[in-house]
Amino acid sequence: MKTLTKPERLSSYGAIRRLFAEGRSGFVYPFRYVYIVEDAACPQAAILFSTPKKYHKRANKRNLLRRRMREVYRHNKELITSTLGNRSIHIAIVYSSKTIHDYQTINNAVTKLLEQISANI
Repeated sequence: MKTLTKPERLSSYGAIRRLFAEGRSGFVYPFRYVYIVEDAACPQAAILFSTPKKYHKRANKRNLLRRRMREVYRHNKELITSTLGNRSIHIAIVYSSKTIHDYQTINNAVTKLLEQISANI
C-alpha cells in the first residue's frame, strides 16, 4: 500500500515560506504549482496540497479535492523520486479552479505536472 508518510508531507513553516519566496512555479489546469530543488544528504520529496477558501467555501469540498490530489500523487510519486539523485525537492500544488473536477481530470493534470517538474530537475 502506497502511503504519504510524515517526512513526505511539507509542514515546516520556514520551508513553506522559502518555497513560495524562492521556488519556481508553473501552471497546469486546474493547478498552480511551486517547487524548489536543493542539494541534500538524503534525497527526499516533500509535498503540500492546498485548496483556497476563496474558491471553495465549504470545507467538505476542499477536503474532497485535497483527497483526490493526494491519491493521485501517491500513485505517481515515483515520477519525481526516480529523478532526484542526491537532491531533495519541495513541491506545493494549489487547486486554482472554481469548479470541482472529477478524479480522471485531476489524475491527468497532476501526472502532467509531475512530468514537467521531473523534466526541469
